[in-house]
Amino acid sequence: MNERYDFKEIEAKWQARWAAENLYKTPDFSDRPKYYCLEMFPYPSGKLHMGHVRNYSIGDVVARFKTMQGYHVLHPMGWDAFGLPAENAAIKHGNIHPADWTMDNIRTMRAQLKQLGISYDWDREVATCHPGYYKWTQWLFLQLYHKGLAYKKKAAVNWCPSCATVLANEQVKEGACERCKTPVEKRELEQWFFKITAYAERLLKDLELLKGWPEKVKIMQENWIGRSEGAEIRFKVADMDEEIVVFTTRPDTVFGVTYMVLAPEHPLVEKLVEGKPQAEAVRDFVRRVRNLNEIARTATDVEKEGLFTGAYCINPLNGERVPILVANYVLLEYGTGAVMGVPAHDQRDFEFARKYNLPIRVVIQPPGEELDPQTMTEAYAGDGVMVNSGQFNGLPKDEGIRAVIAYLEEKGLGRGQVNYRLRDWLISRQRYWGAPIPIIYCDKCGIVPVPEEDLPVLLPRDVEFKPTGQSPLADCPEFVNTTCPRCGGPARRETDTMDTFMCSSWYYYRYTSPREDKQPWDRARVDYWLPVDQYIGGVEHAILHLLYSRFFTKVLYDLGLVGIQEPFTNLLTQGMVLKDGAKMSKSRGNVVSPEEIVAKYGADTARLFILFAAPPERDLEWSDQGVEGCYRFLNRVWRLVASVAGGLLEAPPKPAGKLVGVNRQMHRLTHLTIKKVTEDIGSRFNFNTAVSAIMELVNALYQYKEVPETDRDPAVLREGIEHLLILLAPFAPHITEELWESIGHRESIHRQPWPAYDPGAIVEDEITIVVQINGRVRERVLVPAGITPAQMQEVVLAQPRVQKLVEGKQIVKVIPVPGKLVNIVVK
Repeated sequence: MNERYDFKEIEAKWQARWAAENLYKTPDFSDRPKYYCLEMFPYPSGKLHMGHVRNYSIGDVVARFKTMQGYHVLHPMGWDAFGLPAENAAIKHGNIHPADWTMDNIRTMRAQLKQLGISYDWDREVATCHPGYYKWTQWLFLQLYHKGLAYKKKAAVNWCPSCATVLANEQVKEGACERCKTPVEKRELEQWFFKITAYAERLLKDLELLKGWPEKVKIMQENWIGRSEGAEIRFKVADMDEEIVVFTTRPDTVFGVTYMVLAPEHPLVEKLVEGKPQAEAVRDFVRRVRNLNEIARTATDVEKEGLFTGAYCINPLNGERVPILVANYVLLEYGTGAVMGVPAHDQRDFEFARKYNLPIRVVIQPPGEELDPQTMTEAYAGDGVMVNSGQFNGLPKDEGIRAVIAYLEEKGLGRGQVNYRLRDWLISRQRYWGAPIPIIYCDKCGIVPVPEEDLPVLLPRDVEFKPTGQSPLADCPEFVNTTCPRCGGPARRETDTMDTFMCSSWYYYRYTSPREDKQPWDRARVDYWLPVDQYIGGVEHAILHLLYSRFFTKVLYDLGLVGIQEPFTNLLTQGMVLKDGAKMSKSRGNVVSPEEIVAKYGADTARLFILFAAPPERDLEWSDQGVEGCYRFLNRVWRLVASVAGGLLEAPPKPAGKLVGVNRQMHRLTHLTIKKVTEDIGSRFNFNTAVSAIMELVNALYQYKEVPETDRDPAVLREGIEHLLILLAPFAPHITEELWESIGHRESIHRQPWPAYDPGAIVEDEITIVVQINGRVRERVLVPAGITPAQMQEVVLAQPRVQKLVEGKQIVKVIPVPGKLVNIVVK
């Protein structure tokens, strides 16, 4: 056996052998219990970064561990391959086609993943840009369309001028494009939407089913869905045959309405100002505000602006004429685009009313106080009783809410209503590199879905890439011009492509049947493998990808295409990899290349460090010294096994008979380590503490190896070495495979059963108990494990030092705490 740890030779050898032997190929079915382990698939950007290494190393430990535990494990990999960067590269460089750029990057990243030794079944690899995949993305679009869940409408949408495309609400972060950070504008465009709002209540309620998800992720989804209970109230517009519908969670305050506010985009605004003296001023205000992004309009520190329209509405409960204004802080997309102003009981309304000298009327008085609108410095939003509210005076707030809703419904003035913050999913993108939307427009037949037998609608290769604000497909007559499948007349294809989140909302189903060409997946295989048992990825996907995937699964369930209602049973969201306290990025110049680390230290060192440096859910601070330390540790493992490899298998596989002394201690530590590592991986994902326990085992084995051979049990040494390698194998697969072979084993270490600890082996022979006198610790005594309280008392009182400490004093009582301490009370 080579005395030196040559990681380059070892890792190349075993990667080639694993591939030749199809070690990680997964049959579709098995009698063993199944386990679907999945990391979020990457966008093929060209190079892996350390965040990727962390994500995939975590998944690989879980997959290898579960395989060794006897599970039939599915561990696939693919590529979220559509998206703007490929198209932007084509625009920037001119001679690079997005398809070529993407496939080159896939080849590079696939080689890097294989270099890391990740146990993927590469026969199941998928790429969402392949026609064999996006054919079924288009097919799924049609299923939603036929179910009434895909529709087209003109809407004010988020427009990124840099990316020249529409963004879903979820892709706008603090008023800017999530990808390029450019401030987002509003535009009116005809767009395709998925009706995710139809599933809002189920998406919210079924969060209760996700016991294996981090609480913070469930809270993020709950807040995004944003359920609120209240009432929908109709205010008639004075002197017009129109009405304004508002949603409020506080119908008990309706008597306190002193003004009405509309969003500038509200369709009634133009009608209200027509012929009024302030019409042009309102129109100018509307044009200015509509170009501002949502954050600029709704942030708490942004000044609230408004204009009177010249029109009034009628409060349906007291008949008062209420002035109607337009304001920058009201958004058409939220609620009904209209807000009733109750300044005494809403802080935003209060500030607006003070600024524009609008009336403030108290209609909820707090217990034991009497609010005066003239002296109020802020709105009161707490509990109390209704006042200045006609027949409802004296009702507590909650009772008042119910009573007002009942009255509204009885009189036909409104109704109880549940609203959601969630908006329908905007899927249209005005770009080329995405799945074409399978819709045809015919002047005679209108909107016509592409027949399923005509799928896929292929992306043409020859297009001109220029960011014009419309898809390059629109300038490709060979693509646009087609025949109506209904009437046979001339027709036009939809030129928008689908949001790439559409592709990633169902890819985990495709892994079960990656080469199926007659249907998106084989139902028997989906029923066998789904749901995913363990999903692993960044918390940044908590809202977009995870919410969309949950929505898709519920739709597929309703369509009878799958038998589950939630796609991911357990979720692990790993933290970021930081350097110098900041997230690694090229712009900061703090990127550490995985290729450099693998070239200098090997894949096993890179994996071990990224798993050992921090718990997976926390951010990890990169440390060159930490990498060096992990490399030195693997060298120690190598030298340890090399020093005892010869003849190790000649010893019995496990000790027989009663062990004593150092043999007993070594045997006990081996089984304690098995217990610790098993629990840390299987129950807590505490990979860092599992590695730490393995390191302690290595230290103990070095000490045990120095015990004279006459006092050392060879079976204990063999047991310790073999279990060390098996416990380390999921973390460092190459070195453990090589060492396993070097001690004489012929079958892969990754096909060995995971060891079970012996409860009898970890029982302590002796324990240390504390002796207290009047509550102060005065002595520690070694006693046999399992000793009774009475025996503890007897042993402690017989100790010479204890006898000296209580000499001349009266022992009032002795209090033994089993297995821990004896407290002697004296006076």
